[in-house]
Amino acid sequence: MKLHKLLESLGPFVDAQGENPDITSIENDNRKVEQGSLFICIKGYTVDGHDFAKSAVENGAVAVLAERELNLNVPVIVVKNTHRSMAVLADAFYEHPSHQLHMIGITGTNGKTTTSHLIEKIFADSGQKTGLIGTMYTKIAEKKYEVKNTTPESLTLQKTLKQMVDEQVETAVMEVSSHALDYGRVHGTDYDVAVFTNLSQDHLDYHKTMEEYKKAKGLLFAQLGNRYNHKKPKYAVLNADDPTSAEYERSTAALVMTYGIDQPADLQAKNVRMSASGTSFELHSPVGTHQVNIQLIGKFSVYNVLASIGAALVSGLSIQDIIASVESVKGVAGRFEPVDAEQDFSVIVDYAHTPDSLENVLKTVRQFAEKRIFVVVGCGGDRDRTKRPLMAKIACEYATDAIFTSDNPRSEDPERILEDMEEGVKGLAYTKITDREVAIQYAVSEAKTGDVILIAGKGHETYQIIGTQIFDFDDREIARKAIKQRKEQ
Repeated sequence: MKLHKLLESLGPFVDAQGENPDITSIENDNRKVEQGSLFICIKGYTVDGHDFAKSAVENGAVAVLAERELNLNVPVIVVKNTHRSMAVLADAFYEHPSHQLHMIGITGTNGKTTTSHLIEKIFADSGQKTGLIGTMYTKIAEKKYEVKNTTPESLTLQKTLKQMVDEQVETAVMEVSSHALDYGRVHGTDYDVAVFTNLSQDHLDYHKTMEEYKKAKGLLFAQLGNRYNHKKPKYAVLNADDPTSAEYERSTAALVMTYGIDQPADLQAKNVRMSASGTSFELHSPVGTHQVNIQLIGKFSVYNVLASIGAALVSGLSIQDIIASVESVKGVAGRFEPVDAEQDFSVIVDYAHTPDSLENVLKTVRQFAEKRIFVVVGCGGDRDRTKRPLMAKIACEYATDAIFTSDNPRSEDPERILEDMEEGVKGLAYTKITDREVAIQYAVSEAKTGDVILIAGKGHETYQIIGTQIFDFDDREIARKAIKQRKEQ
């Protein structure tokens, strides 16, 4: 694409005079620049892309987008905000890929990963070719790719969506984080269905207040658009049991489908029954009442399934096919995932890393635990400190044996993180073991027949971040190793 043609997408006030080279790629990392690239200078938290513009030109960039004049021998296009302009240019360069896909976005504090996997499976089971973008990986058809963020930067996102279009994907399912919405990473992405799971405390290190956090999540629904197209309607699928949904319903012009358990909703689960092997409920919906028997455990799993059913139903899939698909799901990695090494007690690994998610998981465990409940839990470093005492208090309240340990301490002192947790449990009984592997080993060594161990916080993660180093660490493998060692002893 010619530079001047590409710049037309930024409006009539961007100077497109002078040289008009062919743009063969767009990059914001000078190390990825090739001959023919347009290099975009982005100001980050620690690095300013303007400092690397000269290097980008040396690597083959034929034009540079910047927020100030630069002395370079290629065209330099100056705009007020390169980050915002990048989203516009990426969408144009990759030929508006989201317009060619059925786009489903999921936001909320908890449940995004499970819900996105459920929705993706429903559409795949219906015979469609699908794409998935989220916390664990990006998946195009059957091929998986590693990711750095839950929701990629706009340039990476549009490039990924274009790849999906090129590979004949029909439906793309995305986790949409509050950071991504606030920072504009999804600008230019045309969603057809937006799903809200729930809102509880998280990421206050970034958003500062719950009100700002709520506003950021709400952008997904406000940005669904104000135009009605009856051939391709927009839908918001909202959790009727979360009071935030009322605000999101007011902020969107899209059609709304609600789901819930406790409050009246378009999709409502009634007569919910749980066991150690699964959950059943009656689904009351606009297309009739149906019995649903899922292999997932817990009330939070019912919410995730209801959200998924809602997204699929408003997309035109049959309720019978949707139910058959969700009933076949055995689980999602790191989400209430059992670790079975033929031991006579239960070990469950879960991503629960917020007060609300930890409480939900422990409440579920209490419904089937026969004896003691151990919880191994920590809090991430360089993240919201205010949730640490809350996490500790919930662990002590709902488990018989709370074990506080490291999560991903990052640049913080692990002992300081544990001290913050201890502020919430003064006078209560708990065990503190800083080394996460030793903490898991301790829980396994103490467990007796019929006990349950919940290892919370990291879920599917296969690493631990200590300082600036990343170490191999998988809660599931550590637990299996500890069980094996116990048997050998």
